[in-house]
Amino acid sequence: MTPSSRRLSVALLGLCAAVATGCAAPGGLGPAAPAPPVSMQPRPEPLWPAWTAAPGAAVGRPEPPPTPLKNAPVPGAGGLAAVDPKQIAAADPRMKPYLCNPGTIRAPGRAGVRPPVHKDLTGDGQPDLIVAADMPTGRSALSVYTISGGKIVSVLFTIGRQLTAESIGSDLLVRTAVDDGSEQAVRYHWDGGRMTVVNDERTFRKPDSNCSPSPGRSAQDAR
Repeated sequence: MTPSSRRLSVALLGLCAAVATGCAAPGGLGPAAPAPPVSMQPRPEPLWPAWTAAPGAAVGRPEPPPTPLKNAPVPGAGGLAAVDPKQIAAADPRMKPYLCNPGTIRAPGRAGVRPPVHKDLTGDGQPDLIVAADMPTGRSALSVYTISGGKIVSVLFTIGRQLTAESIGSDLLVRTAVDDGSEQAVRYHWDGGRMTVVNDERTFRKPDSNCSPSPGRSAQDAR
C-alpha cells in the first residue's frame, strides 16, 4: 500500500466513525444520551388572593349602582346627543358647584365649561356624554353620563388640577397634576354599572436639564 492510499484509508475510517457516532459536536448529545430535564419557570403566586385583581378588573371597592339624576331632562330618541349637556350637569349635585361660570370655553386659562364630548364608553352602541368644567382656582371636574332605564345617570365623577382626558378604546384615562409635582394617571373601565378604576399610576416629571443664564449674565458669558 502506498503512502497516499494509506492516508486515504485512515481518512475514510475517521469519516465512518463520525457517522456511526452521529457526528456529535463537542459538548452535544449522542444518540443514546438522555435529554436534560426542562426547567419550569416560576409563576406568580399571590400572597393574598382576595386582594389580587385580574387584568382589567376594578381595583376599588364595589359601590352600589348609580341613581338617576333628579330634575334632569328626559332623553328622547336622539339620546344624550340631543340633550343640552349643561342642563344635565346642572342637575348633577356633584357637578353643579363647578358650574359657577357656565359659559363655554375653547381653550385653557379661563373658567367655564369645556365643549361636550360624546363617546361610547359603556359598550351599548350609544354615545355617552363627557362633561368637564374648569374653575378659577385651577381645579377642574369631569363627569360621565349615560342612559339607564330611560333616565340619565352619572357613572363617573372626578376632580383635579390641570385635568386632561383621553380615550383608550372604550376606557377613559384622566391625568391630573399633584401638589408634590407629580402627575397622576387614572384609567377607568366600564364594569356594567359605572366607570371604575383599573389602573392608577403616579409619575414625577423630569427636571429641565437646560440651564438658563443667571441674571446679569449674557448667553455668551454663560458659555
